[in-house]
This record gives sequence, C-alpha cells and structure tokens, in this order.
Amino acid sequence: MSKDRLMIIAAVLLSALIFAFFGRWAEAGSQKNQKSIEHYVVPDVVLTNQNGMKVSLKSLLQTNKPVMLAFIYSSCTTICPVLSSTFANVQNRLAPDTLKVQLVSISIDPEHDTPQVMMGYLKTFHAKPGWDFLSGSPEDTAAIMKAFGLKEMSYNYFTLIRTSSDNRWIKITGLLNAAAIVDEYMK
Repeated sequence: MSKDRLMIIAAVLLSALIFAFFGRWAEAGSQKNQKSIEHYVVPDVVLTNQNGMKVSLKSLLQTNKPVMLAFIYSSCTTICPVLSSTFANVQNRLAPDTLKVQLVSISIDPEHDTPQVMMGYLKTFHAKPGWDFLSGSPEDTAAIMKAFGLKEMSYNYFTLIRTSSDNRWIKITGLLNAAAIVDEYMK
C-alpha cells in the first residue's frame, strides 16, 4: 500500500472520529455569530467536483435554488471537519429533499484535493446528493477566495447562504449549527 493511500486512510479515519465527536457538538452548539449581507461577483471559473466532472462555478452558485457555501480543505484537522459535519447535519435535517438546496464546499488546497480525495472526504461525512466539493487550479482558487473576501483559512471562518437568485449572500461569521443554517435558509 502506497504512502499516499495510507495518508488518505488515516485522514478519513481521523475525520470519521472528528465527525462522530463534533457532529453532535455542531448540531447542538450555540455561539454568538456575526451576520451581514454581502454582494459577491462570482468568478467565471471552471472547477472539478468530487466525481471528476468540470463544473462552472458561476452556473452552480447562481441557480434558482438556495445555496450554502463554505471554504474547506480535506487535510484540515481543525475547523473543516466541524463545518463539514454541520453540512452533513443540514442534509439530514432536509432529507429526503437534499436536492432542494445546493451545498458547496470549495477547497483552498487545490494541489492536494483531487477528485479521489474529495470523494473520500464526502463519503466520510455521508454526503448525500446536492453537496458538491470543488477544487481548481491555484489561480482559480485564488480568484474565488479574493471574490469572497477570504485571505486564508483561519479561525475567522464563515458560512455563506444565498436564498434568492440575486447576488445577495448572508455571511455568517463563526460556527453555526445545522438548525441555525436551516432556519436561515427557511426565512
């Protein structure tokens, strides 16, 4: 077994443990969050999803259905599993209608997050249809991060929710539990 394969297996197992531990915490957690309304111009870039398919970011995000967006990377062992666990809990709350909302995780580590890695990551969180993990070139990733005001992944994390077809996004800085995300989406 190759070293890369062992690293993926170890990361998946660690993520599963984190998911089990933080899943309940993310579902039940309640913290003070900052909420603002933002307008973003989505870059016209083509990314690759977990299935290896090319996806226009603009088309995916400017759909008529609500969109929930977070920036993560698969090798992250701190906040990314918490954000992903929350997305998994959102899907569980929306089941069986998970396709009514588009969940999007965008990698900020495109050199590592290949389709195979992203697929394994989503499987760890039992992702259902309607949740895409996207990665692109370093240049496209930098353009996306700049467009959404993300300088680097840090503890100043946020979740974006777009409930209408305009460019108005609700930016919530801080941890959100699944109930709060679904409540925001339902408003």
